[in-house]
Amino acid sequence: MYYFVVLFVCYNNIHMRRFKFKSVVQLANIKLSVKSAAIVLASSTLISALLGLFRDRLLNSYYLGTYPTGIDAYTAAFTIPDFMFFILTSGALAVSFIPVFNQRLISGNKKSAWELSSSLLNLLAILTLITSVLIMIFADPLIRYIVSPGLDESGMILAINMTRVIAINPFLFSIATVLTSIQQAVGRFIFYSFAPAIYNVGIIIGITCFTDGINIFGLQIFEGGIMGVALGVILGAVMQLIVSLIGLFGLGMDYEFKIYWRNQGFRSILKLLPARSLDQGIDYINGIVNTNLSSRMGAGAVRSFNQASSLHQMPVNLIGVAISTAFFPKLTEQLGSGDKKEFYDTFRTALRTIIWISLPVAVIAFFGRGYVTSFISNIGNNTSNSTIASILGTLCVAIFARSIFHIASRGFYAYQDTKTPFVVSIFAIGLTIILSIGFYLFGWGVDGLGWAQSIGAIVEIIILLYILQTRSHGEILDKAFWRAFLRMLFATAITGCVAFSMTKFVPLMVTDNSLVITIPKFLLIAAISGFAYLAASYFLNLKEAGPVFNYFKKILFKNVK
Repeated sequence: MYYFVVLFVCYNNIHMRRFKFKSVVQLANIKLSVKSAAIVLASSTLISALLGLFRDRLLNSYYLGTYPTGIDAYTAAFTIPDFMFFILTSGALAVSFIPVFNQRLISGNKKSAWELSSSLLNLLAILTLITSVLIMIFADPLIRYIVSPGLDESGMILAINMTRVIAINPFLFSIATVLTSIQQAVGRFIFYSFAPAIYNVGIIIGITCFTDGINIFGLQIFEGGIMGVALGVILGAVMQLIVSLIGLFGLGMDYEFKIYWRNQGFRSILKLLPARSLDQGIDYINGIVNTNLSSRMGAGAVRSFNQASSLHQMPVNLIGVAISTAFFPKLTEQLGSGDKKEFYDTFRTALRTIIWISLPVAVIAFFGRGYVTSFISNIGNNTSNSTIASILGTLCVAIFARSIFHIASRGFYAYQDTKTPFVVSIFAIGLTIILSIGFYLFGWGVDGLGWAQSIGAIVEIIILLYILQTRSHGEILDKAFWRAFLRMLFATAITGCVAFSMTKFVPLMVTDNSLVITIPKFLLIAAISGFAYLAASYFLNLKEAGPVFNYFKKILFKNVK
């Protein structure tokens, strides 16, 4: 009898824990409003970005000053796996899958929706698995002749070996992306948004634990070194996939190991995918060109450009990607119901919000680029720090442009038009590549690569917004929008003057190698410059400033009658 009681208690305890776990997951997986989704996405992106800064700071402190060839090889090893993931899955899946999936759910055809998701999951898993195997086989010629021909032989061999390790990423990422796209389509953003942060955690574990080798019961099964970081990358990808799977709880997904070729939604996506996939691929070809050119500019140049590019991408993700992703389901729903006026209003609101936030961020990033660089490159190597800071300065214009790009492109995707952004991207990326090669030949160094990126990004958004404006017969970007834009520019000019003055008042010293010193200095500059922008926006009657001021009033005067 005693044993039965013990077994019953154990079973009941396990059952209750499973129940509590399921309840917590379902609670976290509730549908969010656009505002709440934007906050969650921005918060998770910020957390992921901070983890990314910590990850890069660790990597740079370990290798950039002491082993620049090794860190260049590590950076180059991501090029082909990332390229194949982007061209096969990434944004191509999100913008093609979500509108079609949403249409099925809105019409009440859940069976077709789940057949569609299962078919896409299975097809991409097969394609990316084959791709990962091919990358492992052909890593040598890809690295040696296309990606980084400027590396020395030791760096070349290291890059080839790490590419073979990281080659499994497209397969793992593709499965996770399909699962999180399902969650995004139905307005569940919690697990979708925090999955990338888990990926960074895996890499950090690789840096801190695997670089010293792996020992099990006194037996060394892995010697360590920078190759341990590559193992951390795989760990992070597996952890991200697990979080994506947990996010499916409560959604009622009916998965089948089958491809429904006759499913009309699936066939629609197959028609939409090629244009967006090629768009993603062409965009990433630009990254391959940058890696190729920077590998010829001396040890550490590949890593320096990569770091500056990552730093400029952080605010783009926080602003452009987060806000656009939150608005995208609503845009597709409004067009799906035929309400174009509401669509124009929603799109304009999203665009104005992104512009209003990205303008001061780009200006503050420009004047505070030295402080920002010190967050990830505390290696006692002022040459590397100044190189990254210089490149970041040339990419600040791209912060503004690429933040706008994400909502501009989604304006087309809501119409299920992936062809137009693709054609525009071909032109813009082609221009960027030509400028990159030209600036390289003129001897502009890695700074020239940054200027090419900014010019290409500006040209791309101008063309996209012009086409959208033409299609809407001038209704999207009305006179009120342009008047507001000019006032935003004026407020940004004031912010630039304040930021410049603050860098003189709180200068970055050569001896400032600690985050305890550099972070407070940068935060002070950013806070005062940001307040100047907010005040200027308020007095210029920009409606975006109103909610922020009201929020601060509630905090400061909540106890005042």
